[in-house]
Amino acid sequence: MENHDTDEKTTSDHKQQQWGICDLVLIAVSRLFILVTFPLSIFMCLKVVQEYERAVIFRLGRILPGGAKGPGLFFIIPCTDYYQKVDIRTVSFDVPPQEILTKDSVTVSVDAVVYYKVYSPIASITNVEHFDRSTRLLAATTLRNVLGTKNLFEVLSDRENISHTMQNMLDIATDPWGVKVERVEVKDVRLPVQ
Repeated sequence: MENHDTDEKTTSDHKQQQWGICDLVLIAVSRLFILVTFPLSIFMCLKVVQEYERAVIFRLGRILPGGAKGPGLFFIIPCTDYYQKVDIRTVSFDVPPQEILTKDSVTVSVDAVVYYKVYSPIASITNVEHFDRSTRLLAATTLRNVLGTKNLFEVLSDRENISHTMQNMLDIATDPWGVKVERVEVKDVRLPVQ
């Protein structure tokens, strides 16, 4: 299966390197413009990404071969290239309190904390729009789904297992987006006041 994945990647890289005549003309005109305005254009062509960032570069709408650039200095062609920075540090967020009906028909309010990291900047840009927002929404939905299958005693006593189950479900769901869910912690379980 690894060979099949490698073949697909090689084939897609090869397809990305094929430019049409119009594409080549636009790239040539852009490079000529850079040469004509050289002292000033260098400030628009050189970009920097930090140690904790990667830049995904699109040339005329196609991802450049070689993957994400960074950290450090890289060169873009201003008229034809577009780049997007992706932060690859671990990010944490609070899942807002969710009103959940447990298996034994008790309503509880539960919140959690999720820690995730982007491991594939290209997948996080090309496979999902706004990976951060999508991960947050998925975490809230997963929290409701997992706790809806537990009774009140299990919710109160087995937080570790619930956290582990949520982490596995989130990690599997976010894998195509280039996101690795590192940890999930159920913070607080509140019973309704009556």
